[in-house]
Amino acid sequence: MPQLHVILASTRPGRAGEPIAEWFVQRARAHGAFDVELVDLAEVALPFLDEPAHPRLRRYEHEHTKAWSARIDAGDAFVFVTPEYNYGYPATLKNAIDYLHFEWQHKPVAFVSYGGVAAGTRAVQQLKQVVTTLKMMPLFEAVNIPFHTQFIDEEGRLQPNETMEAAADAMLSELVLTEQTLRPRRKAIREAEAAGGAGGR
Repeated sequence: MPQLHVILASTRPGRAGEPIAEWFVQRARAHGAFDVELVDLAEVALPFLDEPAHPRLRRYEHEHTKAWSARIDAGDAFVFVTPEYNYGYPATLKNAIDYLHFEWQHKPVAFVSYGGVAAGTRAVQQLKQVVTTLKMMPLFEAVNIPFHTQFIDEEGRLQPNETMEAAADAMLSELVLTEQTLRPRRKAIREAEAAGGAGGR
């Protein structure tokens, strides 16, 4: 079964992203097409990029980078759960992306965004510019949650409406199709590397 990594971008205390990500993980598991893992950047706790070599070379010196590389390399598809900060996305997410290069390539990525009236969509537009540079495939289908605090109850759990649930299901179905389409490309690249391309790291 393909691996879906749901990456929780916000690391702020009291973050709304936590109940939103937990809801989406449950929805994705119920969908049944992926083996789903929540990747919390607050728990990963990467320092700001501290590798001397360019990520394209994969000459990682630090154990936290090697662990991050292995985790992302194992993923077949990604969903970024992100807020919008001042028309952009969190520095923690940009840092986590920039640590790696090859590990992201030829994999689909979708977005669950939240915020005020714009529902985090301006952050997603910026992210699409970044992920396409890494040869990722961003999806059109998305979950955008406007005025997100209205959906979080007194116990800190997200109470989604029908629009959010339908958007999540549509996005997951498209992730399945896109991952299946890109899988042969990833397989061919990894086979070529195993046959002798690894020296180009």
